[in-house]
Parts: sequence; structure tokens; C-alpha cells
Amino acid sequence: MSEENSEMKHAEQAPEAVVQTKRSFSIIWVVPIIALLIGGWLTFKAMTEKGPVITISFETAEGLEAGKTKIKFKDVEVGKVTEIDLDEALSGVIVTVEMAPGSKHYLTDKTQFWVVRATVAAGKVSGLGTLLSGAYIGVNPSTEGEKTKHYKGLEKPPLLTKGLPGQHYILEAHSLDSLDLGSPVYYRGIKVGQVVEYHFNEDAESVLIKVFVNAPYHEKVRQNTRFWNASGIDMTMDATGIKLNTQSVVSIMLGGLAFDLRQHDSPGEAAGENHKFMLYPDQKSSKEESYEIKRYYVMYFNQSVRGLSPGAPVEIKGIQVGEVVSVKLKFDQGALDFRIPVVIALEPERLDVLVTEAGEVVTGEEKEDVLKEDTSHTYDLDLRARQLIEKGFRGQLKTGNLLTGQLYVDLDFYPDATPATLEKIDGYTVFPTISAPLEQIVHRVDNILKKVEQVPFGKIGQELQGAVAELTTTLEEIKGVSGKVNEETIPKVNASLDQLQETLNGIESTLGPDSALNYNARQVTSELALAIRSIRSLLEYLERDPQALILGKEGHKK
Repeated sequence: MSEENSEMKHAEQAPEAVVQTKRSFSIIWVVPIIALLIGGWLTFKAMTEKGPVITISFETAEGLEAGKTKIKFKDVEVGKVTEIDLDEALSGVIVTVEMAPGSKHYLTDKTQFWVVRATVAAGKVSGLGTLLSGAYIGVNPSTEGEKTKHYKGLEKPPLLTKGLPGQHYILEAHSLDSLDLGSPVYYRGIKVGQVVEYHFNEDAESVLIKVFVNAPYHEKVRQNTRFWNASGIDMTMDATGIKLNTQSVVSIMLGGLAFDLRQHDSPGEAAGENHKFMLYPDQKSSKEESYEIKRYYVMYFNQSVRGLSPGAPVEIKGIQVGEVVSVKLKFDQGALDFRIPVVIALEPERLDVLVTEAGEVVTGEEKEDVLKEDTSHTYDLDLRARQLIEKGFRGQLKTGNLLTGQLYVDLDFYPDATPATLEKIDGYTVFPTISAPLEQIVHRVDNILKKVEQVPFGKIGQELQGAVAELTTTLEEIKGVSGKVNEETIPKVNASLDQLQETLNGIESTLGPDSALNYNARQVTSELALAIRSIRSLLEYLERDPQALILGKEGHKK
């Protein structure tokens, strides 16, 4: 018992135990931490190495597949299509593309995207490799412009000239005609470039065509160079015959352009990048001078103007001095009459030499200065025009080509012309005119025919018959008087009377209503009238269809 008490006492005297938790790192956490670090590093690496994501809009997704279609530049993969969706308006598709790392610096608003498919254009076959590998999206990168992530894809592949030696030029034309991307550009019959782009100008009134001329031929493009449309065949007809001109068979089928200096022009300064030129419709018009001074007049013609069109030449003694601006039809309700006002533009700069009123001979720039000074004095111009009109200066329509029936306005002096005065209508000075040569011939034939028809052949025959009857009565009276004459004169008088009777009978047989002479006269008169009517019909037919003079009536029908 005492032992138990001693043990209890000893236990009560012992110190109280304190429990402490030991903190130590467990090796079991090493693997998750390492996995977390690796995952974070991989995520950071993927985020930093991932290329930019952009969107491209197209009208259709033909040939494109998400996860398969690639983006290529010079056959090098620079991205991949990741997603294809319809746009909100359901008018096209939105293609999401993940570009390659490092492509961010050339993703500007100047960069172009398009779908490459197998195509045939401008005589060239391209994209045949896509028949096996499938379509891909081509890119034309550009570091110029502002950064963007949204693009509108091109429906037609552009022609890439970046980095090629040469220069671009801008041509302004009224219409595109038969030109297209890749249409050739010729210099003296040799292909030296091509059309790379075209679009409307800001107000959509003209077409801007961008061409690229390869080096070293771009050095031939000067600031005074003329570009013209070389598509198709240029045909001209003149006194030497028919001339055909074309650059090549390719330009006939696919269109093309050409450029050169005019024959007597000295080379100007070199044209720089994107220098702007006017595109002429053909080679002939590219050789023509451009004139600043124009004086407008109006002419009224009282005849058919079929074959007269705007652009027709106005000539003086066979030399062009202007052109027709417009041909219109005017109806006067008060007079119930139709009139044809033809507006012409005279170009005095076409004069090579000018002799002033003081007798001074001027040419070149001095001539242009004199003409510009005259243009500013309207009174002097009207006075000079009035003086020309008083001398018989008139306008007249003439046939320029018998085959086509084209007309032109000819100016010349006609001293016998009807006097005319200078007047103004609707702001234009009215220039007097005379009828065309065919119209004058028809008018004269009409006058002759009217005079012939007015000859009273029937009345003349009746008067002849009356004269014969009166003469017969006189003879009878003479016979009655002769009975009272002595017998010595009777035989002689009777012989004379018999002879006179025979003469009168002959006159009656010759001039009577049934005589051969009267019949022949009527016959000749009728045939003459028919001949004059035929001539008038022929002249009217030739006026309507002048080429019949060469081709004939049957040939024209064929």
C-alpha cells in the first residue's frame, strides 16, 4: 500500500508533458510542383511563340477547309485556317487564320490576301498545283500602312511585282474596254510589261489602270510619252488604200497597251514611280496634238445629216481645223419646222503660220500668244467672222468616204452664195451654210424638169392646125377672085395655086396632129421627162447610199 502511495506521489510530482507538431517538407509534393512549373512554362512559351490571329472576309469559301487550308507566300507556309463562319449578313464568309510567329510586322492594311485556284487568264495558266493539293490563301505582305487584324480578301489574284526591277505607272481612261489583269504592255512591238491593277477613280467617272514596265524599258517612259489601247485591229482607209495595224495576236484576243514618243517629239524628263498618263483609245489619236484654244459655232443644215457624227472633222481646203461637237434635232412649234443645229469647235492652234493684220508672220509660241490675245477680244472675233461671211465664207456638208457614207464639214469661199448676216442663237455664233453638191444638182434637175413640163406642146399643135386652116380659107378666096381675071393670067395663077396647095398639103402633113414630126416631138418630150426623173432618182439614191457608186446596187444587198 505504501508502495502504491509512493508511486502516486511520485507521479504527481513529475512535470506535465507538452505535445509539439513537427513541421517538415514532404517529398510527396515535389512532383506536383514540378508539373505545375513545367505547365506554366509551356503555357508561357506557347503564348509567346503563337502567331497573331486575323480574320479575312471572302464572298465564298470554295476550296477552303478549317484546319487544312494553308496561308502561303512564295510557296512558304506562313499560317493556317483555323475556323470558317458565315458573316452576320449571310453575304459572305469570315475566315479565321492563325499566322506564323514573326508575321506581325507585315500585317498592315496594305497587305493583300486572296484564294489561289487553278485559273486561265490573259493567256496564262496558273495554280495547277491546287488541283492535287487543294486551294490555299496567298498573301502579298507589306510593311507600309497601319496595323490591323481584319482584311477583305481579293476575288482575283493580283500580279506581284514587288521587288522586281522596273516601275509602276497610272493610266486614266474612260473605260476598261478589253483590258484585264495581265494584259501585255508593248514598246515598239516587244512586250515590256503588264497590267497589274485597275479600279475606278474617286467619283467613278473614269478608270485608273496600273501598269508595270520591266527594267530597263521603264527608262523609255518619259513624261511626254503617249500610252494607247492596242487591243484589236486598227484599220484606216485613205487615198493610198486600206491599212491594218496591230501589236500581236495576243493583243487582238486578250487586249493590250502600247507606248512610245510621237515621231517629232524630243524625250522629256524621266517619269517617276506612279506617274499619271492619259490613255488614248488608239494609236492614231495618240499622235494628234492637244489644243487648248477652241472657238465654238453652230451651223444649221436643211438636209439629211446621216453620216455626220460628233468627232467628224471640220476642214478648210482638205486640212482639218476643228471637229464636230454635237448633232441635234430641233423642232420649232411656232413655225412647225425641224432644224438641225450642228455645233463645231474650231481650233486655231492648228494653223502653222499666222499673218497678222499688220503683215507680220508669226509662228510657234509667238503665234499662240497672238491667238490667246485674240480669243480674249470677242468683238474682234465677231468682226473678223462677219468679214469672212461677207466674202462668201460658208460651211457645207461633203462625203468623206463613199463606202461608209461618213460626212464632214467643209469651209470654203463661195462668192456667188446668198448674202448672210452674223447672228447668235443660244450663245453660239451662227455660221451660214450652203447645200451639198448633190443637193444642188437635184435642185437644178428639178428646175429643168419643171420648165420642160411647163412647155405647152398640145397648145402648139392646136395653133399649127389653126394656121393651116386659115391658110386654106385664104386659098379658096384667091381661087374665087381668080375667076374674074382675064384668060391670059388664069393658067399662070392656077399653076401657082396648085403649087401653093401642094406646099400647104406638105406643111399640113408635116405639122398636123397626126404628123410624124408632131408625134416625134411628143415622144422626145416624154422620154426627156423620164430621163430627168431617172437622174433625180439616181442622185437621191446616191445621196442616201453613196457606196452603191462603187459596190453597185446588187453588191450592196449582198
